[in-house]
Amino acid sequence: MPVEEIYGIFPNLLERAASSGTHLSGGEQQMLAVARILRTGARLLLLDEISEGLAPVIVHKLGEVIRTLRAKGFTVVLVEQNFRFAAPLADRFYVMESGRIVKQFEQSELASQMDLLHEYLGV
Repeated sequence: MPVEEIYGIFPNLLERAASSGTHLSGGEQQMLAVARILRTGARLLLLDEISEGLAPVIVHKLGEVIRTLRAKGFTVVLVEQNFRFAAPLADRFYVMESGRIVKQFEQSELASQMDLLHEYLGV
């Protein structure tokens, strides 16, 4: 993906372009990590706990970025404990316990799976 397009997705990285990555906030570092992946030309992103430890405003921005990338045809595999963040972004859900998938279902089945999710995730 061209740099100009990445800066369109992450305008705050353009503002901080002269800063070392170590001087960025946690949220900006997450955005930089995603931007670096996008520069490789990859069309599949594997995101692990991308919302962990970030301010709600940054988590919201990352959700917007994931939606934008999906709309552009990217495939996103999101491993996330923050169900409220992940649920609106997902097409499919895989619930894991002790490293094993115990349940899988589609977005259209989400409402009917809430009891199970409450049992496993406490949501």
